Amino acid sequence: MFGRKNGHNDMAEIHVYTARKLSDMAGSLERLARTFDLDHTCGNGLSRDDAAAAMQMAAAMVCGDCGRCSIREEGRREDGYYLYYLLRAFEKNGSVDYEDMPRTFLDSCRRREQFVGHLNRNLGRAAMNLTWKNRFLESRDAVISQFRELAVILEEFSRQMERARDVTGGWERTVRRTFLLHHMVVERMLVLEYDGKRREVFLTVRTNHGRCVTSADAALLLGQAMGGRGWSVARDSKSIVGRKAATIRFLEEGVYEVLCGVARKPKDGESVSGDNFTFSREAPGQVVISLSDGMGSGDAAGEESRRVVELTEQLLAAGYTPRSALKLVNTVLLLTGEEQHPATVDLCCVDLYTGVLEAMKLGAAATFVAGEAGVELLRAGDVPAGVLIPVEPALLTRKLWEDDRIVMVSDGVLEALPGDDKEEFMKEYLESIGRRSPQELADMVLEFAGACAGGARDDMTVLTAGIWVK
Repeated sequence: MFGRKNGHNDMAEIHVYTARKLSDMAGSLERLARTFDLDHTCGNGLSRDDAAAAMQMAAAMVCGDCGRCSIREEGRREDGYYLYYLLRAFEKNGSVDYEDMPRTFLDSCRRREQFVGHLNRNLGRAAMNLTWKNRFLESRDAVISQFRELAVILEEFSRQMERARDVTGGWERTVRRTFLLHHMVVERMLVLEYDGKRREVFLTVRTNHGRCVTSADAALLLGQAMGGRGWSVARDSKSIVGRKAATIRFLEEGVYEVLCGVARKPKDGESVSGDNFTFSREAPGQVVISLSDGMGSGDAAGEESRRVVELTEQLLAAGYTPRSALKLVNTVLLLTGEEQHPATVDLCCVDLYTGVLEAMKLGAAATFVAGEAGVELLRAGDVPAGVLIPVEPALLTRKLWEDDRIVMVSDGVLEALPGDDKEEFMKEYLESIGRRSPQELADMVLEFAGACAGGARDDMTVLTAGIWVK
């Protein structure tokens, strides 16, 4: 139990200790990744050794002491052209036929049918082993990658904690007095300031009049005591302040506010859209807007895009950076099974303290940012999630100003537009309609795209967001 007089000092020491332990854990994960990061690369196809082994095994099963042809010697020649030809024929057709065998073998071998059968079985077994080996190496590389990503997250969080300034002394007296006037006793207190732009408060508090007070009301009192911006209760804190002391974490709200809008329509003839989206405020001081377009349309595409959106949201809430979250989502989709249903991922994160937009994309359509200077396009690559490994999400950053608008669309919206340069066509349309509320803007874009195509030829989703200073 901490003493009341030095409570905030004790809490600050625990904060520093936690930061150091996180840094140690990050180092351990990085060392663990290096331990398993051996130089084993995936093979693209069967080797000459595989072909030679397949021929030797077939000869052992069929030929015995027969020396009527030179097929056994061909299998021993590492520099022989026939081994290369044999592999190419097997890879092209999936099996070796009689016409692929040497003429001397066909003219002299009495058991050529059995030999070719054994040869194909041996080559098929080698191909299957190569597939499983590559699958294992991909899984191993994915695990190593996640060890490293987690190490980066822990190290970043550790540095953030170490850079935090303890500014408790400047606020402790005012906060204690304000809470006491409302029948609450602050036993311990810690105020941290991160990079001079946001603050975080830990209060160990209880009521002294036998009643309970909501943590939201306590956040309002904290705002009155400390002035400036509003405060909110962290999601992992208790919602009630009672007679028993408990530590509650409060987060200073950002200077910006974001309002969102959405308009969507499934493909004509489908009852379920293959697109899914989310608006999230799970991360402190940040609004996350995500859009996933499943391949195709209907239930299968909708289920795949829903998984992508939910997993991305969970990872961001757990503290993963957007880049790390998208890389992990790609890995999970890649390793879920042999049957792949890739989905695009479009992620926009707005920092409510600075107004900075970070857009990250895996194969997603362009994002449009409308402001005083016109409409700007944020483009990325064409690789959907769950297709390639390693994959690096495209990161695009832009400073937002008050009354700017963000417009995110699925491929079905852009494909509905006429002309070859569909992105430029959408840009001109957005510039022509001027400022609108987020919901009105989403409705207008969807209606415009549908009118251009004469209906919904694919799933169509429009997400919009507007930013304002509080």
